[in-house]
Amino acid sequence: MESEARVTDHDQESRWESCTAPVLSFIIPAYNELDRIGASLANAHALLSQLPYSFELLVVDDGSEDDTFASATRFADEHPAVTVIAIAHAGKAAAVRAGMRQATGSFLLFSDADLATPLSYVSEFVSRARGGADVVIASREGPTAERIGEPHYRHFMGRVFNRMVQILLLPGIEDTQCGFKLFTQVSANQILDRSLLYTDMVTKVAGARVTAFDVEMLVIARRLGMSIDVVPVEWTYGTQSKVNPLTDTIMNVRDILRVKLNDLRHQYANAGKNTT
Repeated sequence: MESEARVTDHDQESRWESCTAPVLSFIIPAYNELDRIGASLANAHALLSQLPYSFELLVVDDGSEDDTFASATRFADEHPAVTVIAIAHAGKAAAVRAGMRQATGSFLLFSDADLATPLSYVSEFVSRARGGADVVIASREGPTAERIGEPHYRHFMGRVFNRMVQILLLPGIEDTQCGFKLFTQVSANQILDRSLLYTDMVTKVAGARVTAFDVEMLVIARRLGMSIDVVPVEWTYGTQSKVNPLTDTIMNVRDILRVKLNDLRHQYANAGKNTT
């Protein structure tokens, strides 16, 4: 099973460099991020431009009610490697999925718009994928990880949630929710083709929607026998976080129960797109 699911392009490095498509697709989902999207794009573009390989920077505007789209578009007009994608408001999961579906790079890395995880980790993530990892995820847990400025109650709630995730779905993964994850192009397509949560782009969404779609993606990767590398990171708590500790926790618990049910039904082993 594992040999079928693992990406076979890892041993063909010449293809990464010679292909006209970029090596890295860096994806930023954005919802009502006018206050920081300009600075975030400038910082991301500056760092990515220093990498020894090609890149594209994709901004997915999740139906923002402010001028996030206009601000990002102005930046893209002056930087050819930047593309802005607009979707109807459907939540972070839909925005990430839209960016990954349009990405053309060999490696797809998505990051929260606040860049809470420093972009200095990009090189290590790509290096690990080139070394054989199908998925590389940031973790705020581990001996070298550091959480900066996070309220104690938020950390406690996160640990309780993670314990539930480990018991039900992903034993051994201490942090599934850090918004900094890389997938190879092939593994991303295999995972997205089997995803069930938040694939309905018709359902109307009000306000920010922070969900546990990351958990589902990692569960699918595990079920397909993909390798998941975990990188402990330094992470800074955002003062403008859109996470609602109560409602989002309830939604996330509901999500992992849905994922558990889908997993028990062996729905993630089936090829192609599914619906719940």
